Amino acid sequence: MRRSVLAGLGAVVAMAASALVAPAASAGQELPLPGFGDIVVDDAHERVFVSGGGAGNGIVVTDFSGRVRRTIPNQLGADGLVLSADGTRLYAALSAGDAISVIDTATLTETARYATGAGTCPTHLARTSDLVWFGYGCVDGTWSGKIGKLDPAAAQPVSGDQQKDVRYQRAPLVSSGGGANGPLVAGQLSLSQSLVQVYSVDGGGLTVGATGDVVGAGLYDVDVTTDGTTLYSAAGGRDRAEAFASADLARRGAYAARPRPVAAALSPDDRHLAVGALTTDPNDVLVYEVGGTTPVDTVALDSGETVQPRGLAWSADKEHLFVVTRYQNDPEPHLEVERHPAGR
Repeated sequence: MRRSVLAGLGAVVAMAASALVAPAASAGQELPLPGFGDIVVDDAHERVFVSGGGAGNGIVVTDFSGRVRRTIPNQLGADGLVLSADGTRLYAALSAGDAISVIDTATLTETARYATGAGTCPTHLARTSDLVWFGYGCVDGTWSGKIGKLDPAAAQPVSGDQQKDVRYQRAPLVSSGGGANGPLVAGQLSLSQSLVQVYSVDGGGLTVGATGDVVGAGLYDVDVTTDGTTLYSAAGGRDRAEAFASADLARRGAYAARPRPVAAALSPDDRHLAVGALTTDPNDVLVYEVGGTTPVDTVALDSGETVQPRGLAWSADKEHLFVVTRYQNDPEPHLEVERHPAGR
């Protein structure tokens, strides 16, 4: 799974126990961040980490009720986040610091920082077993995006140019189910025809697998099942989230999301899919059973609130679905915590 959960600073909203009944959501409160980068949940400590993206220099830590407990400073342009396999370390891509930082999840202190090279701008993170992969590239539009690898146990931990002969216009989004052999899925964001590239992981290196533009225009999000067999995409040019086989990108289902889906998040057991769209429709977030035909739950945000790209995630027990939103043109993210009956 790409990330565990977006925790909400804001009001906790009880989701309706019966299918197709939208809970009444109240507006989430602002996080002290200049924007939104990524979110990950530490279930063991019941903490949530939220980064502020390339324009921010901190990571906000909340508890599971959404209350801010701490801000971790000096995280320069903190963007992509991922937990280690054992959950003891949080890795943060410092897109304005040309580095990846490591934070102890028990003490909330930085314990290491790995330089990725001048002018690299590491932006997105994914993990396969103990290896951390990062999509990097500072300049949009020059086809300079690449994939790097961080192996904390290696004598030379950081290595770049892992993408083989594949070209990316900007830092690619990377996603994985976490397994040692991958797959690692790299997606090119926000193009008129977005590419997804599937890699297997063999001996610490990447092997090119299926590739194609099946996700359509304006890719925003990709999530991968824990067994790595299926990937789910949210692309602004479609009116649905879509599923594809990782082996050959054969279609494996579609989930209506209204125009401009921007977020797709699988529950940790891969049984439910939450989809969010950049729309003013009352039902901003739809929750499907995988393989189902109609939503089993919906989330209605307040007027003016919209789901942010890659702004959905779950707690491990599925009790909470977390939604990152923005109110109109305010750049500061809002966080909401939704109760999901699938976890009860």
